[in-house]
Amino acid sequence: MIAAIGFGALIGILLGLLGTGGSILAVPALVYGAGLTLAAAVPTSLLVVGISSATALLPRLRAGLVQWRIAGIVGGTGAAAAFAGAAVNRLLDPRFVLVGFAALMITAGLRMLRDTDDSGGDCALPGGGINWRGCLPKSIAAGLAVGFLTGLFGVGGGFLIIPALILLLGLTMPTAVATSLLIIVINSAAGFAAHAGEAPIDYGITAAFIAAAITGSLAAARIANRLPTRRLQRGFAYLVFAVAAFVAIQAVVNPAAA
Repeated sequence: MIAAIGFGALIGILLGLLGTGGSILAVPALVYGAGLTLAAAVPTSLLVVGISSATALLPRLRAGLVQWRIAGIVGGTGAAAAFAGAAVNRLLDPRFVLVGFAALMITAGLRMLRDTDDSGGDCALPGGGINWRGCLPKSIAAGLAVGFLTGLFGVGGGFLIIPALILLLGLTMPTAVATSLLIIVINSAAGFAAHAGEAPIDYGITAAFIAAAITGSLAAARIANRLPTRRLQRGFAYLVFAVAAFVAIQAVVNPAAA
């Protein structure tokens, strides 16, 4: 229970600061920290990430930072793809899922080490707004990819959504973070529905995890704009690399834990 509280607080803080990152640690934390099976950790992770993301979203809603139409397109297509990802998850050996998850974590870490161009991508119109004719297909493709990963691995996908919103659709970083959180809520809800009933959920651990994540996300969201985002992203990337190595090694040498 103590481990669940500690990891939950960490995940909430990362979501509050960066709008992403927490979900990539939730499954390893629940499997190796809280002792859940992978089958139980995936829906529990989606429940925790969805609720904590919704909490981190609240102050950004009040600030009017969410791009609602983009969130609807990416989140809607992602919700449908989450069911396909969950179906593939059921067909795979848990060890393969964990190794794939470690590879995904490395991809996320590398993405965070790269500098993000905050000036807008090729879909942004010169006078403001979005060139929907060019970017609608890209928005749908991004939603499908992120939704599939949500269902397959139990992640929210913010580490993929935010770069796509900035580089493809030309959103600023604050707007991309806020919009990403709403998309994560949508995808997490769909992923949880897709995995519902596969394994019993320990609601005691889940409640402790969620309470800690909500507390962490609310506290972090208040100071997010006053901290050096790039430094936080780089530090988190190295943490992700370490956890990815641990997950991959455990999947190989200790398959029973999966």
